[in-house]
Amino acid sequence: MTHKPAGPPDGGWGWVVAAAAFAVNGLSYGLLRSLGLALPDLAEHFDRSAQDTAWVSALALAVQQAASPVGSALSTRWGARPVVMVGGVLTSLGFVFSAFARSLLHLYLGLGVLAGSGWALVFAPALGTLSRYFSRRRVLAVGLALTGNGASSLLLAPALQLLLDNFGWRGALLLLGAITLHLTPCGALLRPLALPGDPLGPPRSPLAALGLGLFTRRAFLVFALGTALVGGGYFVPYVHLAPHALDRGLGGYGAVLVVAVAAVGDAGARLLCGWLADQGWVPLPRLLAMFGALTGLGLLAVGLSWGGPLLAAAGAYGLSAGSYAPLVFGVLPGLVGVGGVVQATGLVMMLMSLGGLLGPPLSGFLRDETGDFTASFLVCSSFILSGSFIYMGLPSALPSCRPASRPGTLPPERGELLPNPQVALLPPGGPHSTLDSTC
Repeated sequence: MTHKPAGPPDGGWGWVVAAAAFAVNGLSYGLLRSLGLALPDLAEHFDRSAQDTAWVSALALAVQQAASPVGSALSTRWGARPVVMVGGVLTSLGFVFSAFARSLLHLYLGLGVLAGSGWALVFAPALGTLSRYFSRRRVLAVGLALTGNGASSLLLAPALQLLLDNFGWRGALLLLGAITLHLTPCGALLRPLALPGDPLGPPRSPLAALGLGLFTRRAFLVFALGTALVGGGYFVPYVHLAPHALDRGLGGYGAVLVVAVAAVGDAGARLLCGWLADQGWVPLPRLLAMFGALTGLGLLAVGLSWGGPLLAAAGAYGLSAGSYAPLVFGVLPGLVGVGGVVQATGLVMMLMSLGGLLGPPLSGFLRDETGDFTASFLVCSSFILSGSFIYMGLPSALPSCRPASRPGTLPPERGELLPNPQVALLPPGGPHSTLDSTC
């Protein structure tokens, strides 16, 4: 029999898992963010529009997120370690196949379907496993793992531009195939962890394995709707921030600088916001709604800026988007419990895929119709602001009429949003207790 600890160890091997999740995030979302630098070369080579080439990144992003519940279900059945290792091999094969593409269809299949499917098997199991290793420092650990996105963008953006200049897009994709194969040893580091409350056996049906029953919970349903809307605009800069900078006349390495500035702000904010959220000064749903709204405003500023101000707007967007990212996953244990966090992570990725599939092609279409990306960023920022407004329906997202009494210590495996006993307050006029009221 496997000994089950009293709760998440909140450290130990968890930091190794955090390092593995850092690399997984960098070789998935970080690489996707930098891949936009290759889109102008693809459009020129195949003589296609920006909208057509945008589908390469959009399909990869959509498949990666839409199939994430499958990765979570397979992880629930066989464990995260083998699933992530297989995903790394599939991602590498997708890039190698795309290096020999003769049409955009080959790129849709290679990068969009094959590499996207590989990414779907690595991200949700890695991040879900990390959440199981931490309780008090969970959001900080998630934020640390998610800085892999910004760090990878900071390194891969200039490296990819250098590869494109020296080897062309085919050679660049072939070398990226070798780099993404490093996802496989990252999966080997995801040691299984048994916790109290885990199911005694694997799910009995595919629907149970996917975790679709979580949608019956009102708080998770509100969160799901808001996240789907945010996804409609959140990933547009991943694909079109570099082309937008090129349209503004900044040149190839000027566009790299814009991406790098956003990446630095993104990475730093994920750590800072993770630490802030773990202090408990502000409820996680309130932080989620606030930084979601700031992300929408940052994207609005990017669409309206030129030259030097575009660098400042990209930095502001990176700071707000980086603060939003760890909160999306850090709030999940409080909504569904630590036992359902792997399945919930996969569902969140699927929800964001709905917007990820719509946002970049819509952005490319508006660019083709208007001649620049201004309308693209304005429309996509409205999606993020709408989703942030819906987040206000989550528990504790709005301030209460008066300070509510807080229990001394919450069980780390429950989370602050799960039902807790209300605390009785003694009114000044007598010994009869009344329950604290909120707005």
